[in-house]
Amino acid sequence: MNYKYGRHFISNLMLYIVIAQTAVYISDYFFSGRGFAVSEYLYFDRSLIFSGQIWRILTFVFIPPQINPIFMFFFMYLYYMIGQALERTWGGFYFNVYYFLGVVLSIAGGFITGYADITYLNLSLFLAFAILFPNERFLILFIIPIKVKYLAIVDVIFLAIAFVFSGWSGKAAIIVSLLNLVLFFWDDFYPKIRDKWRYRKIRYKWKKER
Repeated sequence: MNYKYGRHFISNLMLYIVIAQTAVYISDYFFSGRGFAVSEYLYFDRSLIFSGQIWRILTFVFIPPQINPIFMFFFMYLYYMIGQALERTWGGFYFNVYYFLGVVLSIAGGFITGYADITYLNLSLFLAFAILFPNERFLILFIIPIKVKYLAIVDVIFLAIAFVFSGWSGKAAIIVSLLNLVLFFWDDFYPKIRDKWRYRKIRYKWKKER
């Protein structure tokens, strides 16, 4: 696909996603107290989609996290930076496919369970970044440097806990986000899994022969 269609992609895709989410956040922040919230017309709801509001199939991508404005700024900057790094490393087409495949899988999960959001898709972006740049350092609270691979471990623990305590819609969202990750990094994961399996078999056989 990259060879045949590689020229066709949205450059700076994450920038547009961040701008749209920021616009929705600002609108909700100033107008939700007056009984109007843009996000109420954007979130994914299967019953509303079947009743004719088909735009909700895609617009849930533009719903931002509901967090403090200061944290929102750093959250948006973080995911813009991650998106830019992945796009530079993979190329625009490859990154577009990764992101939109995650969106399509989220939509599929949403039609099965009735609801979808991009929380776990964002987390899968971070995990992809951690796999490619495990020794990159982030400054926690602008003071404490910590490698991304350790933050990724915390991310995986969070996903595991969320999977246990979430409903079916949450479980489906986690599964599809990780499925996207596995599909793109299978060539990296499989040799390591295979080699560890072979090593354990050889070690077990050696101990048994002794």
